[in-house]
Order: sequence, then C-alpha cells, then structure tokens
Amino acid sequence: MRVLVVEDEARLAKQLSGALAHAGYAVDCAGDGERADFLCQTERYDAAVLDLGLPKVDGLTLLRRWRDAGLTLPVLVLTARGSWHEKVQGIDGGADDYVAKPFRMEEVLARLRALIRRSSGLAGAAVRCGAISLDARAARVTVRGAPVRLTSHEFRVLSYLMHHRGQVVSQAELSEHIYAENLDRDSNTVEVFVARLRRKLGAGAIATVRGLGYRMECGDEPP
Repeated sequence: MRVLVVEDEARLAKQLSGALAHAGYAVDCAGDGERADFLCQTERYDAAVLDLGLPKVDGLTLLRRWRDAGLTLPVLVLTARGSWHEKVQGIDGGADDYVAKPFRMEEVLARLRALIRRSSGLAGAAVRCGAISLDARAARVTVRGAPVRLTSHEFRVLSYLMHHRGQVVSQAELSEHIYAENLDRDSNTVEVFVARLRRKLGAGAIATVRGLGYRMECGDEPP
C-alpha cells in the first residue's frame, strides 16, 4: 500500500514516514499544500495523512480540492489537541478520521489500517482470501494457519491484491502502489514478485488474467 504524508514540520514528517515505511507502506512526503496537491493529482495513493496547518495551500483547502476532483482516497487528518473546530471542519471537508497532536505513532498506524480496510469493504483486523490470511498490524501472512515469510515487496504486492480481491489488478497499477515516487518503477518486476508469491502461497493463489493483470483466487483453499 502507498501512502502520502503531508506535513510541513520536517522532524514529524520524518518520524511519520519512517514508521509507515517500517510498517510496510511505500511512502511519499510533501511539505506544503502545493506539492501535496500535485502529487495526489498525478500519483495514485491508498491513503493520505494530512496536517491542516500547511504553507502555500492549507490542509482544509487541499482536502476540499481533492474531494471536488473526485479523489476518494481515505484521509487521516492531523489536528491540534483541543481544537474541536478543526476536527469538525476536517470531517465536514471530507476527512475520514483525525488524530490530535501530540499523538502516539501506534494510534496513527492503527487508524490508517482501519481506514484502508474500510475503503476496501473489510471489517476485521485481518484480511482473508481462502486459506490465506494477512495481518497488516503484525505484517504477518499465514496459509492454513502456518506462517509464510515474505520480503517487504512481496508483502506489499500481496496486501494490495488481498485488499482488492475479486478484482483484476494490472501490473502497472501494482507497480504504482508498491513503490514510492522517488524509486524506479519497473512493472516487469511485478511478475517476479507474483511468481515468488505463488511458490510460497500455492500456484493457484494468484490467477493471471491474460492481457489484463492478476486476481486473487479466494476459494476455500488455494489449489
């Protein structure tokens, strides 16, 4: 999953991006509203963490621009503690949830996981597809209860496919969501990650839809 962090305080932005990267997300950062607007309008993100007090374009204006443009990604707003009007304005402006500063990083990660789950139509903490279970909180994957060790990129590919189970996902879409903006993206490497996942999860766990992409096969158990 790929997340945009919009925060002008450099130290906090570094802490957020580091925690998110450690949790398995591909992360891009923007230090002002103009840069954030450009990134969100030109790149594809699964969620955004947005501070409202931004230079150039404030967070609330930015949020309304995104919603007016039809961008539906989940947005977690960072607000000042005790500033109830910021919370109300953020929610009314299109935010999906908020965290008050100062906050614990564990809360940001938990709320972000919940937003991404809900945006994918999921309610439980773990995402399941047949015999495969993915726990984003623990970065843990099991098949029929047995743990499976994955690399960070394998985990990101599987996580995206699991959150979009039943849908056909193209190589280009996968590459957009597993790499940050500053990394070279080669959709051909997605084939390598999918091949590795099939070896670890079962050959029939991920189907190839010729000319279109990949789809998770969520029968009772992978063939």
